[in-house]
Amino acid sequence: MGIYLSSPKTEKFSEDGGNDRVKYGLSSMQGWRATMEDAHAAIPDLDTSTSFFGVYDGHGGKVVAKFCAKYLHQQVLKHEAYLHGDIGTSVQKAFFRMDEMMRGQRGWRELAALGDTLNKFTGMIEGLIWSPKNGDGNNHVDDWAFEEGPHSDFSGPTSGCTACVAILRENQLIVSNAGDSRCVISRKGQAYNLSRDHKPDLEVERERILKAGGFIHAGRVNGSLNLARAIGDMEFKQNKFLPAEKQVVTANPDINTVELCDDDDFIVLACDGIWDCMSSQQLVDFIHEQLKSESKLSAVCERVLDRCLAPSTAGGEGCDNMTMILVQFKKPFQSGASLVEELPASSEKLPAPSEATNTETIPTESGSSS
Repeated sequence: MGIYLSSPKTEKFSEDGGNDRVKYGLSSMQGWRATMEDAHAAIPDLDTSTSFFGVYDGHGGKVVAKFCAKYLHQQVLKHEAYLHGDIGTSVQKAFFRMDEMMRGQRGWRELAALGDTLNKFTGMIEGLIWSPKNGDGNNHVDDWAFEEGPHSDFSGPTSGCTACVAILRENQLIVSNAGDSRCVISRKGQAYNLSRDHKPDLEVERERILKAGGFIHAGRVNGSLNLARAIGDMEFKQNKFLPAEKQVVTANPDINTVELCDDDDFIVLACDGIWDCMSSQQLVDFIHEQLKSESKLSAVCERVLDRCLAPSTAGGEGCDNMTMILVQFKKPFQSGASLVEELPASSEKLPAPSEATNTETIPTESGSSS
């Protein structure tokens, strides 16, 4: 079997939910791909005041995406920074923690139990002995017990996934992203990208890749991976002299914090199977049009997937797995709130994707809002 089926699987997994803060709908579809490697998490009540949404787009297998959907939000909650209200730090540590948890006998066993056959891991263990101990952020209580076993030196999966997460607390939205899944907000009908697609040709990504000893060929890291950041993909994280955030491929997410206001309509989180077919603005326009006659958000998501599905595999676009989460805010927010960017100092201002030249980037101010 190749990477594509002879006819697409159009059955969808859809869900609706919400609370007094948000209303959400989601849908996912395998499409033309031979396997479904997307996963997602929608937890409207992560705690009494916080909602969590995430999309995880797997490559080379489904297990890393499924692992993140199962565990990443749990790790956000467990980090001590979260208890002090520092959601940005806790979610960043949770991204790194996924790589740590997937190592060793316990990691091997958990990944195997999530659905890929054991022979997917044959050859991964040999020669992948490096397991950095970064101390920072690892001094909190953790119930991920060490296990002895034949795979105790397993360095983690060679497959991986993107991760794009949105966390809402009161009128604050924290978006965390590694890879090319994307989060977009609609403000007065205008699309603003709240995440950056981490492609190897971005200057900040290229610089890190080359410094870590990697190379870029045909737009791919070491001629293989078309992403510069991802969870998993441990073959690209073997430089024992560098910390996790400086490896050829890193799980280090961009963290973007925005203050919501009454002009904000909804956010969309989706994997690149959607963004390959529609620009950020095109998707926002389509959703607004659908919401005129459809109140069930999962139904809107389903229509997006159907619109993006290609009639054949000849062109490539519209042939990927597709997952989308649509989140509407229940207003009012405090008036006068503004969008604030909190990206790492090494990152330039969020660019609009090249295929969406009419899509604006988020407006920024100096300083941050409380």
